[in-house]
Amino acid sequence: MDNAGSAYARERQITLLETLDRLLNKGVVVAGDVTLSVADVDLIYVGLRLLISSVETAREWGPSKCGGVRAGE
Repeated sequence: MDNAGSAYARERQITLLETLDRLLNKGVVVAGDVTLSVADVDLIYVGLRLLISSVETAREWGPSKCGGVRAGE
């Protein structure tokens, strides 16, 4: 039973590494908005754009797709 658990753990780690590799190679953008309001009056607005990619992927995309951020500078 212990060997089966160890094999599953190794397989799970490989899967996580492959997922991370794909995420960095393809890149992902997370965008969101948060608004704090009281009595239907907006008090605070926060806009979020997060780019997660490898440096190579960001260089391929260029500044236009990366929101003006240049990789390596």
